[in-house]
Amino acid sequence: MEKIGFGVIGTGTWGELHARIYASTEGATLAGVADAVSSRAESVAQAYGTMHYADYHALLADDLIKAVSVVTPDFAHAEIAVAAAEAGKHVLIEKPLAMTVEDCQRVIAAAERSRVKLMVDFHNRWSPPFFKAWEAIRQGEIGKPQHVYFRLNDTIFVPTEMLSWAGKTTVEWFIGTHSIDTIRWLLEDEVRRVYAVSRSEVLKGMGIDTPDFYQATLEFRSGATAVIENSWILPKTTPNIIDLKCEVIGSKGALYLDTSHNRTLEKYTETEATYPDFLVMPAIYGEQAGFAAESIRHFIDCVLHDRQPRVTGQDGLEVTKVIQAIEESVRTGSPVGL
Repeated sequence: MEKIGFGVIGTGTWGELHARIYASTEGATLAGVADAVSSRAESVAQAYGTMHYADYHALLADDLIKAVSVVTPDFAHAEIAVAAAEAGKHVLIEKPLAMTVEDCQRVIAAAERSRVKLMVDFHNRWSPPFFKAWEAIRQGEIGKPQHVYFRLNDTIFVPTEMLSWAGKTTVEWFIGTHSIDTIRWLLEDEVRRVYAVSRSEVLKGMGIDTPDFYQATLEFRSGATAVIENSWILPKTTPNIIDLKCEVIGSKGALYLDTSHNRTLEKYTETEATYPDFLVMPAIYGEQAGFAAESIRHFIDCVLHDRQPRVTGQDGLEVTKVIQAIEESVRTGSPVGL
C-alpha cells in the first residue's frame, strides 16, 4: 500500500501524540513536523525519523504532505488552518476550531473552497464509556434525556506548569470545548440558551490572568438541560490530572459515568497516590492505545479512503458559539440566547 504523508504543526505533548500515531499507523507516514520552538520540533523529528521546520509554511510547501494536524495553542489555530486548507492539505485541528465565530467560518470556508477534509479533534466521541452511553440513548434505553450533569476539571498543575500560555486562554476554551461537544453529541441537539458564572481569584493571585472556573446551565432545543463545571484549580494532590464525571437522566432511566477516578487501578507509592490512565492515551507493549489515538486514526482512515470525518468544522463552530455565549453571560450576568 502506498503511504500518505501527514504533518504535525505544534509539537508539544499532544502534538507528539499526533506524530506518534502518524508514524505507526498502516497507510500513513509522518512526513514532517513544525514548531516555532525549533528545538522541540527537532527533538520530535529525531524521535520519529522525519523532517522538522521552524516555520509551518515550509512544511505546507512540501508536496509529500497531504494532510496536517494543527496542534498549536488555543489562540493559534485559525491562521494556520486556513493556510493549510489553501495549500490543499486535509486538516485535523485540535479543539477549539477557533476562538471566534468569524474565525471558525473562515476556516470552514477555506476547507470548502479547497475541497479538503476538516475535522475537529473532539476525541470523547471515541471514548468507550461515552460511546456506550451514546448507544444507550440512541436505543431508547433511558427514554428521552431530561437533564445532564457534566464535570471536567483539571488540577492547578495545568495552568501553572503544563501550559506556558494559560493566560491567553481560559479553562472553558481548553477543556470546556470537550464538555460542550460531548453533551451535544450525546443528546444530538443544539444549545438555545445559556446562563453562566465564573470567578477569577486563585490564578490571578499567582499572576496568571485567566478565570479559575466556569459553571454554566445550558438549555437545549428539545427542552433538555445540562449543567457543566469546568475548573482548573483542583489541588495537585488529586490522584488524576483530570476529574471527569457525567450523569444523563432520562424519562425511563439514567446513565452515570466516571472516566477519571473509577479506581480500575489504584497505585500508592512512598511519594504519591495515582489512578493510572487506561482510556485516554495508555501505551501497551510499547504500542499507543486509547481513545485519543483512535480519533487521530479515524482522520487517517478518512484521508486514506476518502471518507467524511465523524466530527466536522460545523461541530467546532457550534461549540465556539456556545462558549462565546457563556462568556457574554459571565460578563452581563444574564442568560444569553443563541
